[in-house]
Amino acid sequence: MSESREPRLLLALGAVALIASGIAPYDRLTWALEVAPAVITAAILVATRRRFPLTPLAYRLVFLHALILLLGAHYTYARVPVGFWVQDALGLARNHYDRVGHFMQGFTPAIVAREVLLRASPVRANPWLAWLTLCVVLAASAFYEFIEWWAALIGGVAAEAFLATQGDVWDTQWDMFLCLCGACAALALLGRRHQREVERLSR
Repeated sequence: MSESREPRLLLALGAVALIASGIAPYDRLTWALEVAPAVITAAILVATRRRFPLTPLAYRLVFLHALILLLGAHYTYARVPVGFWVQDALGLARNHYDRVGHFMQGFTPAIVAREVLLRASPVRANPWLAWLTLCVVLAASAFYEFIEWWAALIGGVAAEAFLATQGDVWDTQWDMFLCLCGACAALALLGRRHQREVERLSR
């Protein structure tokens, strides 16, 4: 498949997944809050597609991340079935599907942030690039935690499904730590491949 057609296919598949996710979700308000980042991101990518197309790797990771968000939105993160399966198999105290979401909250944005920094700033492929990428990702993660805090203040008990803390007093810290782990993993595992794709895109 040509790289020019792949983003359109991923967008179409994402739209189908969004519709499926919205069919009888556990809680409609929570669903709307959880899918909002995916919908906003898709709108931004469509709007910037012509003047600032991303690498195939970045588009694929955004699509994968969106699927994880949409699944969590349908059930709420604390009730995703696969999380219960893992919980039962490993004897865990809680459904850890939300941990997957926050790991991806670092993994995918790290590649996107790395790409924007490489192509739209004076920063080049050196240790400063990795450091600044991690800073951007952690800042975004902290801001998302602010959003959850504000939602809790506004919605009270109704925001509990959106927060998905499941009684863990350290949930916010775990969220940001796993985001950092995801970002580090993305840079370590995909940094070289991403660099090649950026260089090919820039030719």
